[in-house]
Amino acid sequence: MIHVEAYFDDATNTVTYLVEDAATQQAVLIDPVLDYEPHRAALLTQSVDGILSDISARGLTLTWVLDTHAHADHLSAADYVRAQTGAKLGIGEKITEVQKLFGPVFNARDVCANGTVFDALLKEGDEIPFGSTSIKVLHTPGHTPACVTYVIEDAAFVGDTLFMPDYGTARADFPGGDARTLYQSIQKILRLPPDTRVFVGHDYLPSTRDQVAWESTVAEQGETNIHLSGLDEAGFVAMREARDATLQAPRLILPSLQVNIRGGALPPAETDGHVYLKLPVNRI
Repeated sequence: MIHVEAYFDDATNTVTYLVEDAATQQAVLIDPVLDYEPHRAALLTQSVDGILSDISARGLTLTWVLDTHAHADHLSAADYVRAQTGAKLGIGEKITEVQKLFGPVFNARDVCANGTVFDALLKEGDEIPFGSTSIKVLHTPGHTPACVTYVIEDAAFVGDTLFMPDYGTARADFPGGDARTLYQSIQKILRLPPDTRVFVGHDYLPSTRDQVAWESTVAEQGETNIHLSGLDEAGFVAMREARDATLQAPRLILPSLQVNIRGGALPPAETDGHVYLKLPVNRI
């Protein structure tokens, strides 16, 4: 039996999940966030340190830190968590495609597009032992090539592929993204048992709701998601592509991607001993 604890990050609208296997007190952490203030490039660990304190206070052993994809809207704390706890770091195996796409954008010569900064590159059908249960991996690309969904017992952690039903679905206009592929990935998730709990990666609080939320079910998504109801594949693709054409780049896309293709690690220090994040001009 698993227990899911959610931590909502107001600055990035991101949800980090701590999943505990009650029988063994092992835990995994999904999509942890670094605190980053872009106006002065200040990087802190206060939020994730709070989660690590909770893990310690509960007497849990963190075995895995997992990212659902290379996020473009926040800096991953995965590498920091690994360093603090010894947990293994996993991500979808197609992260190598994202590294190939974005490594050159930042002239990130230290980034080898082979995923070796991660401890495990996960693919469709993989099953990771976790306490008395396991973590099943679904490859769910479309938002990015590397997106995966982690299924643990009756819970599916879908990253950005789906949002709450009253908000819709992920954008598919990033390099390597594709609206048709996204639709097919969503159908894969919707083929899970109807009562499967769906935990989303973000919530942007639509005007119809006064509280953030992050949990629905497969049945609710299939029946009421505003981007899916009444649309076949062609209709979804047309809707998604038209909507994406109106969207701006995420506020933290430049700092996020150059850190996240490194597994959440910062670029190497330069000759003066300081670390710099790059702002490539006219590259995004």
